[in-house]
Amino acid sequence: MAPPRNRRPGFSRRAQYGLFLGYVVLVAGAAIGAGMLLLSTFNPPAFAVARGVVSEITTPIASALSWARHGVSDVGSGFSNYFGAVGENARLRKQLADSQALNERARTLTIENRRLRVLLNVRDREPETVTVARLVASSASSTRRYATLNAGNRQGVRAGQPVRGPAGLVGQVIETSLNTARVLLLIDPESVVPVRRTRDGLPAIVAGRGDGMLDVRSASMASVVFRDGDIFVTSGTGGIFPPNIAVARVAHDARDTALARPTANPDAVDFVLVQKSFLPEAKSVNAPAIGR
Repeated sequence: MAPPRNRRPGFSRRAQYGLFLGYVVLVAGAAIGAGMLLLSTFNPPAFAVARGVVSEITTPIASALSWARHGVSDVGSGFSNYFGAVGENARLRKQLADSQALNERARTLTIENRRLRVLLNVRDREPETVTVARLVASSASSTRRYATLNAGNRQGVRAGQPVRGPAGLVGQVIETSLNTARVLLLIDPESVVPVRRTRDGLPAIVAGRGDGMLDVRSASMASVVFRDGDIFVTSGTGGIFPPNIAVARVAHDARDTALARPTANPDAVDFVLVQKSFLPEAKSVNAPAIGR
């Protein structure tokens, strides 16, 4: 059905009232604006009072609108923080999963290492202490450097056992009697100890000089550079001295052979530990008799 041609508001009483109200508001607004303009021109104090009254009316409305605007802004910020927290949570979950994977890999490698040790019949050995004894004498005036312990066979001391002090290796037992033992000190010219450098594992040999100092020589290659402060510890090679006992500290930069100081000065050591050899001597096995 086609719309009627006459679309004037007279056909709707609601439209007539709305149009009339609009005209009234428009006229009233124009009248108020004209009045405020005339008032501000001819009577500024009265205009200030009127402006204050208008401000008192409009300020609560403006405050409510501002609160609503900030509330909407806070809602948006809350959504942004929520999604940011979700992303951070996902990142932390991934990091935790990666750490768990590394932990599982390390555990697997530990188990595999343990299995290989069993297959190779290799066991970690802790050096067993035989006794605690006192160094009662030493040959400080001779080029041969020996010391005497106030412990011997009765206390379980045997020839070949290492002797160490709190700061490091002191020497090796070479003779024993009932209650005394003779120790070849580390600084004696006949003393030779296999060692390794702590910072890179370089194998070396420490030999005494007879003057209270030591010589350090590489055991694997030529043209080795030694740095001042390099520390050498026992390597366990040879089965006599347990590994990781401090032996010497390089005194000066050198190549091939370096001058070093012992970490344990025998002249300043009072009590020492006598320990069992790192690896026990192999027991001889008699060959089975062949049938006659």
